[in-house]
Amino acid sequence: MTLNWVRTDENGIICPAACAWIDPVRPVSLALITHGHADHARYGHEHVIATPQTLDIMAQRYGEKFARSTTALDYGQQMQVGDVTVTMAPAGHVLGSAQIILDYQGQRLIAAGDYKRKADPTCAPFEVHPCDVFITEATFGLPVFSHPDPQTEITKILEAREQFPSRCLLIGAYALGKAQRVIALLREGGYDRPVYLHGAMQKLCALYQKWCIDLGELRPVPARASKSEPAVLAGEVVLAPPSAFGTVWAHKLADPLIIFASGWMQVKQRAKQRGVELPLILSDHADWDDLLKTIEEIAPREVWVTHGREDALIHACAMRQITARALSVIGYDEDGEISDTHLQADASSAGPIS
Repeated sequence: MTLNWVRTDENGIICPAACAWIDPVRPVSLALITHGHADHARYGHEHVIATPQTLDIMAQRYGEKFARSTTALDYGQQMQVGDVTVTMAPAGHVLGSAQIILDYQGQRLIAAGDYKRKADPTCAPFEVHPCDVFITEATFGLPVFSHPDPQTEITKILEAREQFPSRCLLIGAYALGKAQRVIALLREGGYDRPVYLHGAMQKLCALYQKWCIDLGELRPVPARASKSEPAVLAGEVVLAPPSAFGTVWAHKLADPLIIFASGWMQVKQRAKQRGVELPLILSDHADWDDLLKTIEEIAPREVWVTHGREDALIHACAMRQITARALSVIGYDEDGEISDTHLQADASSAGPIS
């Protein structure tokens, strides 16, 4: 087939018929944003169209003036942008994450952004919509990546708490999406004690609660009156960005058991490099089987791959008689998560422990 009304340029993926870019990597006149992670939602666009939740997240992270103007587009709501009809559909990645559906001259393209298919109580689940061209990520686009049941992974935290009652359970999780998902899964697993938060987690958790995501009782990590006082929060669960591991802040906790929640914890070397004692294989991205499942259910004529492990997914599409190619958009985080570079700013707001 020929679909020539969407292409890439130096800013990312552009739809000239709408004079708009999807998740542009530089400031542009009109940005269609899939979700609030910093590698997809950047500051400084003239106009941004996104779900209300994503706009709220961007305002929280960048300030109210992150763009000159904004338009909120709810899931299922249509909007005419130039000659193109734009619709948002849930992507299942984080709160407010959306697949951007573009309809033009009888053809449909869907840019899924980052997405997952496994259950997540903190965001709307991925919806399958047929299309001619499906733009997918491939963060975990290798057959070796098969992510376990999320609740099975969360049970490991509860078991560790019973096994090590004198230690603080320090869970490294990215501040947007992963932290809130860990808390919600803990609640589903029956954990009803307060969960303590590093300062970098507090505002985004409050934003999730504003959008009626029940996270239970959350508390800031308490301060110590002096460094001579005993370490704090033995037997309690603390959420912090991974960049807090090994800092003075973490050393004030009671013999912290280092836990990290990420799909990359399936790679043992990555866990070892970070000094993780209890790796949780918990990803906000589709694994290999779910990437293939999604493509088979959508049944597109073509698949375009934005970032990740493109080669294996392109080969798998070819085996299914689906044309596929790599877009290789520069600027999306290879890991598909907020990188430690982004987290350094969060770490500076660590809260009262010092």
